[in-house]
Amino acid sequence: MQPSLATLRAWLAEIPDPEIPAVSLVDLGIIRDVAATEDGVTVTVTPTYAGCPATAVIALDIETALTRRGAGPVQVRQQLSPAWTTDWISPEGREKLRAYGIAPPQPGLASCAGMLAAQKAPCPQCGSADTEMLTPRGSTPCKAQFRCRACAEPFDYFKAI
Repeated sequence: MQPSLATLRAWLAEIPDPEIPAVSLVDLGIIRDVAATEDGVTVTVTPTYAGCPATAVIALDIETALTRRGAGPVQVRQQLSPAWTTDWISPEGREKLRAYGIAPPQPGLASCAGMLAAQKAPCPQCGSADTEMLTPRGSTPCKAQFRCRACAEPFDYFKAI
């Protein structure tokens, strides 16, 4: 007998993102669907972007975590449409990003205009709005590098897409 959908979702909420372990896959909003039958579990995932290098690791982490707890066999399916957007990051996920030192994208900025709005990312360390973008490339492709003029700390900004 398979665990309930609520139990499966709770287990998925414990799996950290491989690139930003402070947030879970559920926090990022990439878990699109969970289905359980007597024959197994299917988890549908939308990667943050089509070329995300963490996609294979995410699928393996899901399979391992659910199988280890007795759900299985586990199939991880990708769904690319509609494309993932930073608007799918949960409020808890945004707070976890900020507490981890990454300025989260603000809800509703997921557009080309949102990318321009990134130049006003508030500092996750001191909260100052007096910041500047150093480079549109950060430690991963989904981030940009900023510096706070108030506290002089550099920080990553999770790009709004």
